[in-house]
Amino acid sequence: MVYNEINSKAVSSLSKFGLSAAILTTLLAIITFGMAVSTPPLSGPLCTVEGFTYPYLDIASRFPRDYLWMYPAILLSICTLILIIAVHQVTPGGKKHFSLVSVHIATISSLILILTYFVQISVIQPALLAGESDGISILSQYNPHGLFIVMEEAGFSLLILSLLFLAPVFSKPTGLERIIRWSFILGFIFALFAFVLISLFYGINREYRFEIAVITIAWIELIVSGVGLVIFFNDYQSV
Repeated sequence: MVYNEINSKAVSSLSKFGLSAAILTTLLAIITFGMAVSTPPLSGPLCTVEGFTYPYLDIASRFPRDYLWMYPAILLSICTLILIIAVHQVTPGGKKHFSLVSVHIATISSLILILTYFVQISVIQPALLAGESDGISILSQYNPHGLFIVMEEAGFSLLILSLLFLAPVFSKPTGLERIIRWSFILGFIFALFAFVLISLFYGINREYRFEIAVITIAWIELIVSGVGLVIFFNDYQSV
């Protein structure tokens, strides 16, 4: 009786933990996606107005407008990692090696993305205002083949890979688990296809084309799977 009561409390706690993480992840993905879409590119191949050019030192006027989306993006990286940990906690023992791999890869992804955004927010603008322009060009988000773009590509590619490792966890033939599973699988397939296609057309001069593609795929994947996981954790207590 005591064991059953403890187990029931543990299940309830896990359910609430996962549900909260899924709701926050979904909402932050929608908010971040919306804010990023409303921030058009002001340099590079997709820029449709007179934008910024190398060495990207005249960007002070765009702060904080073009950086606001990075704040929810940082929170999204943290919440996504927490959500993946929550999934790991409820994964059956025979499949925990998949979810554990997912947690480790997601940790690397979150670290890359959080540091990337924090540098933009806390280094670029203060350095420009202080007249310290050395190294800014390679770090600036406006550089279509700079470090910011590459770090985002790496961070979101790893995120999509980490979600792929969660696909075997949701193996039941139910409609809900099928949707969650295929959102993870299709996200990886689309990202891989985008990388191959863009690389074939542009080679090493892909600039931020793949970055935009992989971010879009990752955020849509988080929204779709996030809604599914909200339902999953809401029902978990009654399983």
